[in-house]
Amino acid sequence: MYFVERSRVDSPLSKMVFHVPDTTVLGWFQHAWHHEDPEALLDAEIGGGSYGLDSIFEAIEEHHLPCPQTLDELRELLGEHLWIESDDPIRLDERGLRVRTNDDEVDLAYFFLEDEAVTAHPDRLMYLVNHTWPLPSSAGAPSATFTPDVALRVVNPPGSGPNSVYAVRISWQHTDHNGTNLDQRGAIVFPGVSLPGLSDHLRRIGDSVSRECFDADLLRSLVGPGDDSIGPAINRYIALESYDLSIFGEWTAPSHEQILQWKLPEPPLKARVAVDEHLAQAARYIDDFFGYEQLFLFDTQWAAAHPDLALSLLRYAAHWDPFAS
Repeated sequence: MYFVERSRVDSPLSKMVFHVPDTTVLGWFQHAWHHEDPEALLDAEIGGGSYGLDSIFEAIEEHHLPCPQTLDELRELLGEHLWIESDDPIRLDERGLRVRTNDDEVDLAYFFLEDEAVTAHPDRLMYLVNHTWPLPSSAGAPSATFTPDVALRVVNPPGSGPNSVYAVRISWQHTDHNGTNLDQRGAIVFPGVSLPGLSDHLRRIGDSVSRECFDADLLRSLVGPGDDSIGPAINRYIALESYDLSIFGEWTAPSHEQILQWKLPEPPLKARVAVDEHLAQAARYIDDFFGYEQLFLFDTQWAAAHPDLALSLLRYAAHWDPFAS
């Protein structure tokens, strides 16, 4: 079983992942139900657990709750006694437990996922349970294909090639100013271009990028007039200040000249960057409170070599629950 917390933890991927072998979600809770030291168990097996998870163990002791024998019983007990701050109900089925809450500062989500579910649904879970930085960079042949079944925001006008570039930015900004940060707007796609040609493509489309697509507009602004690859733009990205880049232009990205003015003398030492031919990835360090935000740029050739990882990453940017339609 995997335990994953998606939050502002000290990780370039803004999540922590633990694997507890030889158990199921129901089996783990049964083992923990009347453990002599639940706090020690949480520390030893799942890094202390997530904000609010300890409430179920406090309720067990206070109300002498019976140990659940089925998933239905566990769902009922968690629904009544697990403390969460969210309008989303807990989601528990044979694939695992998914919970959305917040820590009074930012939204977070945590997951108990069965090993069998990860094996059965890699296109939904592979990125979620990944805990290593950076992602693998190997790519498929130029003729490789990738057709995602995930809703994407299309950036026009398209290029003239057979491939596409996908951009995923996972940020802490309050998307659409709705007071949440798990409600990301989803990935964007640049059709007709490969990653080696993205900087030229962004210069060609210039101001025709939709002002409603902030991430595309930001990428356009990051590319300099003499850049022959996307690498320099990624280096500028990790050097930007502020957790919410949209405040610079009220949802319109700044000009390239403005970005150069805001650039820090040097990127923070904790920032991470890995730029390869068909995959660029960056963890922009914000501060000790928010930690990191992530930017991934990959093209069809990379996605074809890692289809499950690519699909699960696109879903990660679309909804906090990987099993949401």
